[in-house]
Amino acid sequence: QLQLVESGGDLVQPGGSLRLSCAASEFTYSSYAIGWIRQAPGKEREGVSCISRYGSITNYAESVKGRFTISRDSAMNTVYLQMDSLKPEDTGVYYCGAGASCREGGWASAFGSWGQGTQVTVSS
Repeated sequence: QLQLVESGGDLVQPGGSLRLSCAASEFTYSSYAIGWIRQAPGKEREGVSCISRYGSITNYAESVKGRFTISRDSAMNTVYLQMDSLKPEDTGVYYCGAGASCREGGWASAFGSWGQGTQVTVSS
C-alpha cells in the first residue's frame, strides 16, 4: 500500500517562504499524480495544487497562483511544494495524496493515501 509522508512545515512571518516535501514509501509512487490539500481550523479542506505523473500538467488554486510552485524530482520519488510570499491565510495543515490524474474534476476529493500532514503557520 502506498504511504506518503509530508515534511517541511514551520512557523514563518508573512512574506516568507517554505518548501514542503511529499515522500513515498514505494517505487509505485511514479504511477500516481500527486496533489496537495490544506485545512485550517473550522474550515473545509482546500485543494492547493496537483502535478501529473510525469510533471507535464500542474494545477493551482486561484488563491496561490503566482506564489506556489509544485514539482517532482527526476526519479519521481518526491514531490515538492515551494511556497513564496506567504500570507496568514495560508496557515493550516498541509497534506499530500495520490490519484490517477490532475485532469479529473474534483481531484482533491478523488485522491487517497493522504499522509499525516505538516503544519504551516504564517504569523507576525
